[in-house]
Amino acid sequence: MLETERCVLFDLKRADFNDIKKLYFNHDVRKYLGGIVDEAYLLKAAEVMLENEGESHFWVVRERISDSFMGLVSLTPHHDGEYNEVSYQFMPEWWGKGYGREAVRVVIKYGFMELNLPKIIAETQTANEASCRLLEWAGMEREKTLLRFGAEQAVYSIQR
Repeated sequence: MLETERCVLFDLKRADFNDIKKLYFNHDVRKYLGGIVDEAYLLKAAEVMLENEGESHFWVVRERISDSFMGLVSLTPHHDGEYNEVSYQFMPEWWGKGYGREAVRVVIKYGFMELNLPKIIAETQTANEASCRLLEWAGMEREKTLLRFGAEQAVYSIQR
């Protein structure tokens, strides 16, 4: 479990599936993440998330006061294979209030302090201006832009 002033991040459990489903079936959440997915895809993805040991970490984010589901944050090997990537999805009602920044910062701290990672990256579409701002507010700097997944992506990084 990780904690911020307003959030608690719990290791992902099978019981969280219905909450996770809300993220993957929400058009606004998935706008810059390849779109909504079907249930079969989500079931496979959830199994991978639940069975992942060691290199990958997935946390369900809940509001400290209400225990309301807010989103999902992960720290996993980036598909380029060199560094670990912090990723996040939050329900729209929690956007723009600093919760994502809090959650991302505590996961970055965990990566540096507990996993001894030298560098953590994040990748987001440049069109997702709110996500770019969140990463910058979390202390990350834009390292490069590239075309991937049919869109211009910004790769951010932070070093220990």
